[in-house]
Amino acid sequence: MPGPTEDKQMQMKTPQWQWTWNLNTLVILFGFATGLAAWGATWERVNTGQKENSIKIERLDTRMTSVEMISRQLDNHELRIANVERRATEAADAMRTVEAAINSLASDIRVTREIVQRIEQAQATRGQGG
Repeated sequence: MPGPTEDKQMQMKTPQWQWTWNLNTLVILFGFATGLAAWGATWERVNTGQKENSIKIERLDTRMTSVEMISRQLDNHELRIANVERRATEAADAMRTVEAAINSLASDIRVTREIVQRIEQAQATRGQGG
């Protein structure tokens, strides 16, 4: 039978739990906390960037709307100018036609005047001779 000293040696002690911090645990916890902080900062920057971009997009949309309106006005002015130019060309052609008609009438009037003068001369010479 074992003696009392051997009994003490044979009895195992239950390990006691100890609260200790080792370097690996500290590094991992610090890295995890830093990662969370960086993720939060990145999330905030992304949200802020999205808000700024939406404001810029609205501003660009407003500017594009005004540019399109101005473009439509310019297109309208170009159409009006083209119509005015077409009408001016048509008026010039009409004036040339009128001018040609007047020249034709003027030459007809000259010929008619010459004929009338000859008839008057012929009657005048008959009246003197008769």
